[in-house]
Amino acid sequence: MSKEKSARNLTDLLALDVRLDEEQRALKKMLREFSDRELRPKIGDWFESGEIPAREIAREVGSLGILGMHLDGYGCAGSDALSYGLACLELEAVDSGLRSLVSVQGSLSMFAIHEYGSDAQKERWLPGMAKGELIGCFGLTEADFGSNPSGMRTFAKRDGSDWVINGSKMWITNGNIADVAIVWANTDEGIRGFAVPTETKGFKANLIKHKLSLRASITSELVFENMRIPDECRLPKATSLRAPLMCLAEARFGIIFGVVGAARDCLESSLGYGKTRIQFDRPISAYQLTQAKYAEMASKVTASLLLAYHLADLKDAGKIEPEQISMGKYHNVQSALEVARSARSILGGAGITTEYPIFRHMSNLETVLTYEGTHEIHALVVGFALTGENAIK
Repeated sequence: MSKEKSARNLTDLLALDVRLDEEQRALKKMLREFSDRELRPKIGDWFESGEIPAREIAREVGSLGILGMHLDGYGCAGSDALSYGLACLELEAVDSGLRSLVSVQGSLSMFAIHEYGSDAQKERWLPGMAKGELIGCFGLTEADFGSNPSGMRTFAKRDGSDWVINGSKMWITNGNIADVAIVWANTDEGIRGFAVPTETKGFKANLIKHKLSLRASITSELVFENMRIPDECRLPKATSLRAPLMCLAEARFGIIFGVVGAARDCLESSLGYGKTRIQFDRPISAYQLTQAKYAEMASKVTASLLLAYHLADLKDAGKIEPEQISMGKYHNVQSALEVARSARSILGGAGITTEYPIFRHMSNLETVLTYEGTHEIHALVVGFALTGENAIK
């Protein structure tokens, strides 16, 4: 094996990129160069301070055509699922918080409007969101209702031609900077969705502080106190819980690719460290135990990427099923966490500092394991598909 091979080549021992077309390779290269130049040098400081210039980043990413890139029309690129997955991979290779910003914008907020909104709502919000000039958030989870969103207490009551909404939402990415909030609420007619301008009276966003994970991401509590909105804010095609669940499936697809990026970055960082860290007159990468860890990590990164590519093929063919997305998230997030932990052990004490990305990835992945459907819920979705027995209820 040539010693001139770079770490980037060594982390793709099966040469999986040969399946990418020229446009996809160009997108991947462009995003990696952008991330290395504009995001990676700053991410450690953003994570340590718990502050991130999210609006500025949204505009920069929007100028690259990434926001809502898998949607058609209204300034969106209409790209294939694999291209969108590659974008998520390269962004999460820097930090899960950056991929979360893009996922919530494109796969949750924009997708909800694109799929379930009126023509007027699409014209009002989507072009500006695609450019990163307008920010969206997605209000489904509540403090007491995460895995069971059907029990949500947020309630929207008709009052003439208006709706009055009371309740709250928790763990909402982009909440404090959003221009529009996609709010899901119970009604006398069942669960409905609303595109709510955040300047609406009765809408309040409280920043969640003191996080030990996803620190380079804005997380909020949304509170609605007699928030009155006209019926034109209602998403007319969202008529049941299926609507927000379909939005979540879009976001989970991005996670399946994104966490491969985090795992790859941990592997690359540990490979670089292992070549320069000398113990007993040899680099630690020359020892059998270290090489065994590298082999295990590389195998997990490669298997996860293969799974992600296959799911992208199914999605582009219109054949993907919810249990397949659940299996992808279940496998890839767990594998990424295991890679991060193994890579951290190679760095020893150096691995817990912000000088290296590994502990930051590991901390972030602990949250990714539980959001967009917990690890346990996805296990039960797969179990249901295998056995026909619903163990969730």
